[in-house]
Amino acid sequence: MHRLFAALPLPVEVTDALLDAMDGVEAARWQSEEQLHLTLRFAGELDPRQGEDLVTALSRVESAPFDLAIRGVGHFERKGRPHTLWAGLAQDEGLAVLQRRVERACRAAGLAPETRKFVPHVTLARLNSASGPIGGWLANNALLAAGPWRVESFALYESRLTPHGSDYARLEDFPLG
Repeated sequence: MHRLFAALPLPVEVTDALLDAMDGVEAARWQSEEQLHLTLRFAGELDPRQGEDLVTALSRVESAPFDLAIRGVGHFERKGRPHTLWAGLAQDEGLAVLQRRVERACRAAGLAPETRKFVPHVTLARLNSASGPIGGWLANNALLAAGPWRVESFALYESRLTPHGSDYARLEDFPLG
């Protein structure tokens, strides 16, 4: 089984800006440089045949290149407790179009529809009950900005779970345009 997801890789200058913001919350599990990306669609655990079907479907996605920019930060909560810190993206119709087309490709490959609303973000840290307060970090990074950069492709990644977090391997690139 392979744990797969479609995502946008980030350019070095954007990754560097995000890494510079990753500090200041006690016991946060900050992402490594290799883990930074913008997930378009998590596919989940797929057998090799399903993985091949997904690659075929994603290779048929047609979308024009577009520009993206990091703008601001935020967090996700579960049961009233923060569990993820993230960097947001400036609203862009090109990203919305690409994400919808990737979702359609996933369904064409036999995946169940995604039920969660797409919230474009780059995960910066995972939090747990031992993590310190996040209010200061959110305030200090509220104006975080990086880019814009030109998005000319997306990629299929494999996620391997380890005791130290997830390791990601970029398997295939899909050009836009």
